[in-house]
Amino acid sequence: MRKTLFIILLSALLISGCHAPKAEIHPRVLSALDSLPALVSEYGIPVLQYYYFSPEGDRHGVICCQDAAFDIPQAIDEQSIFQAASLSKPVFAYIVMKMVDSGEIELDRPVADYTDVDRFADKEMARRLTPRIVLSHQTGLPNWAAGPSSDEWPTSTIAFKYPVDSCFAYSGEGYAFLQRAVEAIKGAPLNEIARKEVFEPFDMPTTSYEWLPVYDSIAVPGFNRDGENRGQGRHPRANSAYTLRTNAPEYARFVRRGLLEGEGLSEAAHKEMSTHQVHAQRYADAPRACDSTVFWCLGFGAVNEDYYWHWGDNGNFKALWLLHPATKEGFVYFSNRATGHDLLDPFLEELTGEELPLSDWIRN
Repeated sequence: MRKTLFIILLSALLISGCHAPKAEIHPRVLSALDSLPALVSEYGIPVLQYYYFSPEGDRHGVICCQDAAFDIPQAIDEQSIFQAASLSKPVFAYIVMKMVDSGEIELDRPVADYTDVDRFADKEMARRLTPRIVLSHQTGLPNWAAGPSSDEWPTSTIAFKYPVDSCFAYSGEGYAFLQRAVEAIKGAPLNEIARKEVFEPFDMPTTSYEWLPVYDSIAVPGFNRDGENRGQGRHPRANSAYTLRTNAPEYARFVRRGLLEGEGLSEAAHKEMSTHQVHAQRYADAPRACDSTVFWCLGFGAVNEDYYWHWGDNGNFKALWLLHPATKEGFVYFSNRATGHDLLDPFLEELTGEELPLSDWIRN
């Protein structure tokens, strides 16, 4: 009996000794996050909302500039809503990949098989566009044929800048074309589709491609470089390329679970989504040094094989997410001034310990 008890106690001690204490967030990361208040002040960003996650733990918060010139009447917290701008695109790309899994759409089938090409000047060229080409920005289209929030945009003529599949050419217009196909297939508007496929599964109750009534009190206003309050901004129609509104905790759940872990996708679809499709030379006629290590996957960018990322820029709203699959770390931030990307170089270098080309790629 005593021998049996001794063995049980010894086994318990050995088992407990096999569990190493949980690792802590890297000091470099903590230092980078602690540097954010000073950077927010230096670049005069009224509000910066962020979320960092890793297997070692998460850290998140809201930083407000103390400059009294930025008068924001509503309370600011982690539930405050920002324009996500082009961070709209990865969410839409994820929806498309779920449809690929379900057999509702084919990556290499013409989008014109699902919707019309009425707005295109060159309809023969338009019929060559596929979901893969759209999601990897190889359409040859301009970003927009007209201001996408303007009255004339829905009927404006779309002209190609480059031949289809000839180069990287960042285009919201391509995403809007594919959006029409998705809505036709699903028989539902974009936001209804997104709510079912993304927002509800990933617990994103205040994320939307359309204006929600609650935004009246929780959507922050945007400020231009001169420090002028330009208001919350409203978009006349849901657009897969730029009208998403969200906050850092909700969007981080999508990045972590949807993009990093591939939740809701087959292994094949998740791998395909994360595979380099094109070298992302941002300006086809003007190569730059910062282009050399940037590629585009299906819905987001990559820096070599190390990082995935996407940025958002709606003028007075700037945002960015960065994902390091090898360490399962991710970072998301939203800001509400045109200076919101000015902090990228010093912050990302401290956060990652590397010189990433993202600031030059985005801003120059």
